[in-house]
Amino acid sequence: MDFNSGHGYLLIGGLILIGAGLLVLSLIVNLRVAHSVRDDVRHREKLLEYYRNIFSQLGVILIGIGVSLFIFFFQQNYQDQRRRETELQQVLAKLAARIARGSAVAGSLGEFDGLLDQGGPYVSPEIGGKNAAVSAQGAALAKQVSEILLVERDVDVQGFEILNLSRDFESSFVVNELNPTLWFNLVRDEADIKYATTQIALDYKDLQDAIGGEPVDVAVANPEKERRIKQEMLDIFYDADLLRQRSRRFLARACWLFSQGRGFVKLAPVEAIEADAKSHQEWIDRAKPVLTQMTSGSGDCFKLLQFGPAS
Repeated sequence: MDFNSGHGYLLIGGLILIGAGLLVLSLIVNLRVAHSVRDDVRHREKLLEYYRNIFSQLGVILIGIGVSLFIFFFQQNYQDQRRRETELQQVLAKLAARIARGSAVAGSLGEFDGLLDQGGPYVSPEIGGKNAAVSAQGAALAKQVSEILLVERDVDVQGFEILNLSRDFESSFVVNELNPTLWFNLVRDEADIKYATTQIALDYKDLQDAIGGEPVDVAVANPEKERRIKQEMLDIFYDADLLRQRSRRFLARACWLFSQGRGFVKLAPVEAIEADAKSHQEWIDRAKPVLTQMTSGSGDCFKLLQFGPAS
């Protein structure tokens, strides 16, 4: 029975009221016993004494049960509250650790930013992207390939596995109290980060296969290879953009939750952070005013994203 929902209180209150009523009734019957003694009506006296004893015993038993249940529920509720507080403190500690480690990992996203945002903010070709990451051909493409191969060595995409907050939530009460939309978005972003890191590794392998062991500028000079290389570059950029979008939104959300302290379990989604955007830059423009007002540790939440303006 859920004590916090009020059902436990109703049961306890009902038992105590019925028990008290029976005791009052036993007192009334006891007055009748006194009248029977005074009138010397022995048969009625014995019958009334029997009823008096039944009523008083039942009343005491019901009151005892009610008090015992109250003590039990009170202790259980206290233990649940203590366990909740302990779990909440543990989740906040893990959240702080993931934010700190995640912000360090996010620093490597700048390597992708420098390539994705050349000539303006990156927009996926499917919705009209025209910047250098999308339109480069010939010598410009060869330069991009050389630069992205350097990024492969500098950025450990597997390090983004640290951005997996649901592991800390799903084993505690928090998952039951967290806003369902917030929980769904959190898990979805984690899945997208996992997908992006897996795909980037495969994309790099496909790019190497497309180059075929030749110098990059020589491979690009071959029209057929150039077409394949261009497609692999677009795939890498698409997945890199997905990775930075989801990673930064993940960090922004985590920082926002942590900034609210223990009350984060009652938060509703913030539209500026949670709503999907057509591009990373669009999300940055919308979320920045909100994130600069939220602090975690020594700085505001936007600084954790380590994002610079497009060149």
